[in-house]
This record gives sequence, C-alpha cells and structure tokens, in this order.
Amino acid sequence: MNKLFATAVAAFISVSGFAQTVDEIVDKHIAALGGADKLKSVNTMVAERSLSVQGMDIPNVSTLIVNKAVRSESTVMGNSMVQAFDGTSAWMIRPTMMGGTGEPEDMPADQLKQLKGQLDPFGPLFNYKEKGNKVELVGTEKVDKKDNYHLKVTTAGGDVLDQYIDAATYLITKTKTSANGQDVEISFSDYKDVDGIKIAYTMDIANQMGNLAFITNKIKFNSSVDEKVFKKP
Repeated sequence: MNKLFATAVAAFISVSGFAQTVDEIVDKHIAALGGADKLKSVNTMVAERSLSVQGMDIPNVSTLIVNKAVRSESTVMGNSMVQAFDGTSAWMIRPTMMGGTGEPEDMPADQLKQLKGQLDPFGPLFNYKEKGNKVELVGTEKVDKKDNYHLKVTTAGGDVLDQYIDAATYLITKTKTSANGQDVEISFSDYKDVDGIKIAYTMDIANQMGNLAFITNKIKFNSSVDEKVFKKP
C-alpha cells in the first residue's frame, strides 16, 4: 500500500510540475532572459554573426533600433548584400551574382515582412498582450530528450509560430513557423550572458531548401547608432 501511495504521489508531483498557465510559463521565460526591466532597457543592438551555408562562411552585421529601424549587411564573395528598413520604407542591395544590380532598390513586400520581424529582438512572447499577440499552451513535448512546453503564438498580424520552451531553463529551444509558403524550423542553443541578458549564440535553421547555421560572434546593446545607415542611398 505504501509503495502504491508513493508511486501515486510521485506521479502527481510529476504532472503538477507541468500544470502551469501560459502566463506563468511566459513570465518565467522572460525572467530567464534577464527580466522585463532589463529587456525594456535595450534601445539598440548590434550583432556580428557568421552564416554557414554550403561550406561557405558569410559574415553578417545586423544593426537595430528596437521597434523602429533595422539594417542587415552580409558580404558574399567580396560583394555587399544589404537589407534595410528606416521605419517608413525598405530597400536592399543585391549583388549581380544574385540577380541584382549591385545598386539600392526597393524591397518587395514579402521580404519587408520578414525584415520587420527583426525589429523585436526578444520575440513575440515578450509583452505579448501589449503587442496584441495570442498565446496558447498546446502541451508538453520532448525536444532533444528534454521536457519542453509547446506554445502556439498567433501574432496581431495573423502569423502563427510554435515555440518550445525548456521546462528546466525556460529558454526557447526551437521555433516552427512558415515563411513564403515554406515551413521553417529554428533551433536555439549556446545561450550566453550579454550585459545580464541571455542570447542564443547558435541558431540552426532548417527548411525545404536545406540547413543554415547562424553563429553569433559579438553582441552590443545600447551602443550609439547613426540613423543614416538605415536610409536608402
């Protein structure tokens, strides 16, 4: 009888460990990132990364004024590739080897939508109610043999993302979404502390076209940013 009772208690504790509300999970996720006040204090972010694709390492620098403007510049075989949004309009530079002219041109609407997604560096769960996003708890699942909370996020714009949060660390391990009609899965790992904020230094991206890896080399928060870099030349 005692053994049965102990087993039942253990099972109850196990189940209760996952009996959390969406807000409890989100609050613990934000706390794990560094806390709401810390995240709100970030006005600018400059990230130096390397994109690994088909045996090539492509350096990338992303410059961001949170929720306002963004510029992403990569160097491909000596050619500069730029995507930028100044808060009003978006433009890009595509090398001739990639079908472009090498000169600034207006950005198509579908690419602009993806670029605007970078304006919010801490994701759709941060201040999700204020943003008009809806979050549902789908359940718990294993990701790399670890328990994860599976959250379904519907943004104010109607986009749907599945986000998986480690039940122990409360950091995001994986995101699934759709972009330009393609399913995209992004895995996050190698979290490091930058000025009190946890950042995933490795992002592995998988879609129908293959696999990519973004490796972060350096992150700077709240450094001075010249807003001219976002304007179309």
